[in-house]
Amino acid sequence: MRFIFKTDYEQDIKLARHGGHVFWYGALLLALLAAPWLVPEYWLAQLTFVLIYAIAGLGLMLLAGYTGLFSLGHAAFLGVGAYTQAVLTNAGLPFPLALVCAAGLSAAVGVVVGLPALRVKGIYLGMATLSFGFIVEEVLARWESVTGGNAGIHIKKPDFFGWTLDSGEAFYFLCLLLTVLATLGILNLLRAPTGRAFVAIRDSEISAQSMGIHLARYKTLSFAWSAALAGVAGALYAHKLQFISPDQFDILQSIDLLLMIVIGGVGSVHGAFLGAIFLISMPQLIAMVKDYLPPSVGQAPGLQGFVYGAVLVAFVLFEPQGLYGRWLKIRTYLQMFPFYRKGMFKRQKSFQKSDRLK
Repeated sequence: MRFIFKTDYEQDIKLARHGGHVFWYGALLLALLAAPWLVPEYWLAQLTFVLIYAIAGLGLMLLAGYTGLFSLGHAAFLGVGAYTQAVLTNAGLPFPLALVCAAGLSAAVGVVVGLPALRVKGIYLGMATLSFGFIVEEVLARWESVTGGNAGIHIKKPDFFGWTLDSGEAFYFLCLLLTVLATLGILNLLRAPTGRAFVAIRDSEISAQSMGIHLARYKTLSFAWSAALAGVAGALYAHKLQFISPDQFDILQSIDLLLMIVIGGVGSVHGAFLGAIFLISMPQLIAMVKDYLPPSVGQAPGLQGFVYGAVLVAFVLFEPQGLYGRWLKIRTYLQMFPFYRKGMFKRQKSFQKSDRLK
């Protein structure tokens, strides 16, 4: 078992707590850099989708996992970013400028959507964001002069001031770079006073307000940052598919994003990546297994939805901390064996006095 002795404040806020983190995360980054030469083209495309969904998952994790704000319409921010990127890129704007505009417009829309969060929370906030998702989907379908309506719109390949990324390997490296930057940005934000204010609001709004945290400002800021990351993911998503339509950003996409962070582990950056891996790999696993099932089961149209629902219920009942929570338990068991206690991670029935009055 590893013991870490901290002797100064700078050591306490380092991104890498010990040498093991540096080694394993460095090895992971080297493996990702070498992926285009190690895996076939199909699996490289799937890995690219994992990186794109991880960026969207980081944004939703910041909102739901660290600020405690519930969103059922997050795919709308994905759609705003995707269509903004498509329209500006097709108009001749270079990729970096179009990406900044996509993130900025998504953040502005996030501020507007975040206004209901100042008065409602819980299931009522979920209903408000769900209504917003329906509104955005309808606008994308009806504004045919800009979005192409239900017929969709094609998008050009990313252009960097005359240099075009016309290969899957080059686009993969672009997604990897943006994912690393987004991850570092989230980690540093969580270490800053802003991130600590988000966590305080999640734990108890009354306590956070009593400490001088401006609830309206930080809730709106959380929506803005989350929507901006979703806009970046939407822009990359549009370039990867090279064709987008309004039905790609419906309520099912929002549920997939929410399912991703719940199964990955709410309240952890690792959970966004584990959830993205699950979301992309599960359809592949179902496709490989269905050939070995009876035809009445393997060819059933609702098989994927049934599996998703069963997995979600299983995690909610037996592992509410998600895949990352399960990994923490396994790691602790291996480190402390044979002195591991079964009830070490059991949930405690502790709550603040202010919560008893609700």
